[in-house]
Amino acid sequence: MKAPRSRGSQFYLLQLLAVVVGLALVGAGQWRLGIGAIGMAFVAGALARVVVPIDHTGMLRVRGKVFDVVWMSLLGTALIVLPILIPNQPG
Repeated sequence: MKAPRSRGSQFYLLQLLAVVVGLALVGAGQWRLGIGAIGMAFVAGALARVVVPIDHTGMLRVRGKVFDVVWMSLLGTALIVLPILIPNQPG
């Protein structure tokens, strides 16, 4: 299997791996940690979208740069804040 050539595609695959790890944590019962990991993956993806030049974005590019950065930043921040704000439930 060949590795992706563009730097953006490599970042995208790392982001996808982090989301899979986060989902595995959620499935294992560590939902706060898992959701936080997924949120961090989206924030890291937004930062990568800002840094990677346009000709190397590959799979990291979905729409325009501003849309991608704003959307991934908002989603990532919401997923990081969510497990912090939800109180522990008894039982």
